[in-house]
Amino acid sequence: MTTVITVPPSLDDHSFEQVLEQVAPLPADAKILVDARHARWSSPYGLTALLTLAQTRTERPALAVPDHAETASYWARAAFFHHAESLFDLHGSYPKRRDLPDSNSLLDITPITKSEDVHNVVGRVQERAQAIIKNELKLESKAIMGFAMTLSEVCQNIIEHAGQGGWVAVQSYRWTKRLGRRVVVIAVTDAGLGFRKSLESSPGHLPSTRWDDAAALEEAVIRGVSRFRDRGRGQGLAGTRNYVGRWNGKLSVRSGTARIGIVPAWDDDVPLAEGLPHFPGAQVQVIIPEAVAGGADR
Repeated sequence: MTTVITVPPSLDDHSFEQVLEQVAPLPADAKILVDARHARWSSPYGLTALLTLAQTRTERPALAVPDHAETASYWARAAFFHHAESLFDLHGSYPKRRDLPDSNSLLDITPITKSEDVHNVVGRVQERAQAIIKNELKLESKAIMGFAMTLSEVCQNIIEHAGQGGWVAVQSYRWTKRLGRRVVVIAVTDAGLGFRKSLESSPGHLPSTRWDDAAALEEAVIRGVSRFRDRGRGQGLAGTRNYVGRWNGKLSVRSGTARIGIVPAWDDDVPLAEGLPHFPGAQVQVIIPEAVAGGADR
């Protein structure tokens, strides 16, 4: 029997939890059909997380593609179907990427499996990011270098701790629903070890009385703990956290059954969410918003 997994009309880091609530109780070899026919919008996180979901299944899942032509076209331009063809049995018609105009995103969905991939990604994004960060986000020029370093850091986490490849996508758009101004969004997802298991692999690891996914995220994201002895390697997200704080952005990291966030004043997310549906690996999202005249938030 095939279980139908319903994708919400608007798919982002929060609504993707609805997908996980349906999938988490099922064994990895259960047959599932991910029904995205009624999807109308997806963030970079939503699309990369769908690919990551397929990687967690031992039985190849099926996916019903969006029936809205504009949505299917956007997913195709973002290279979702290009990668999904090797992970899902796709049902429904969708445009081939070669038949569409070039995507205007900073970085279409791109696999990350080795360090060279990270260098290539940063190189591809950096030139376009300069114009967007300065002209669209109206940030200072020094934000550009930090953006490249942030992108490199969150991608490098896949290489250091995932144990398998992952996905990255970077887009710029006007976030009308939440913020009413432009944002640049980085999404990096993988289905690997996750933060807790990665930290447990450290030779000197001594778990605290409360040791779970949430505690592991606090160690890695807030205290900068890594399974590597040498500084600057592994899961040290301190640089990303500082960059996000400096430019009034948001950092969200999900792993296992928990999600931790560096939450700015313009967002109402909780700093720490526990007891979420289990999802292997780690999923990171960085949002950098357009500056507001005078530096004040709306």
